[in-house]
Amino acid sequence: MNKKIPRIITLAAITGFLAVARSTAYTQTTDPLLAGSVDQSAFPQITAQPVDQTVLIGANVELSVQANNADGYQWLRNGDLLDGQTNSVLIIQNAGINDVGLYSCEVYNGDQTVPTRTASVCVETTASAATVGTTTASTLTAKAAAGALASSAMTGGAIAASMPAGGPIIVFGTPFLGGGSKGGCPGHYAGIVAYTKTISQGWGWAPISGTRVLTATDTNRTDTKVECVGGYGDSGCAQTTVTIPYPPFSPVYRFTIYFTNNVPTNVYPIVLTGFNQ
Repeated sequence: MNKKIPRIITLAAITGFLAVARSTAYTQTTDPLLAGSVDQSAFPQITAQPVDQTVLIGANVELSVQANNADGYQWLRNGDLLDGQTNSVLIIQNAGINDVGLYSCEVYNGDQTVPTRTASVCVETTASAATVGTTTASTLTAKAAAGALASSAMTGGAIAASMPAGGPIIVFGTPFLGGGSKGGCPGHYAGIVAYTKTISQGWGWAPISGTRVLTATDTNRTDTKVECVGGYGDSGCAQTTVTIPYPPFSPVYRFTIYFTNNVPTNVYPIVLTGFNQ
């Protein structure tokens, strides 16, 4: 099934949850006034949505949707159709940086379409402290976009095995447009990239016991703000690098980079120091 529907990716919440607005697809409603004007008996009913995931480079990713009254599916990445991905389950094998993106699924019943939420897929890897920096992160991103990373370097085990615990972690996410303002820091922003994990994956990144330096850094630009949010509700924000006090208040942390302007369109890395994968 190859249906193309205009899409606009919009910011739904700072936590990275997204909504996809579509001009030609009807969504389900429980409003009796609206429900009375459209016969929804033929619409698919989504019972389980795809969820955000962060995986080690080289691992498999499985995204799924469950729906009643459905006879077709079409998966998308960043709003573009994925050829041949027309099942209720999308499996990405040996995930690489090129697979980082915002995934959603169109659920069909005849001519009726209901979209799922958009799930963020991030990929993480490790790098030695001696080589992490602006050049390394930028080069990894550029090579990934060009498809130049060797397949042997795309396996998480091969990279992670030689790295010490607590060494720098590079996490790749997808920026998206969504303007707003949030306190003094980050203040005004035009877009963000959020690095999140599901609860089943531990929710966030855990600080290494005994590590005194806990930082999250944007190594590519100097005009961004970096925010951390702990599992117990503590947070921090600073330009380019945010430092978490030691000992940390929360057992795990998530991170967001805010762009004041010129929101990038390709995958974007953040460097975490002092955290477990």
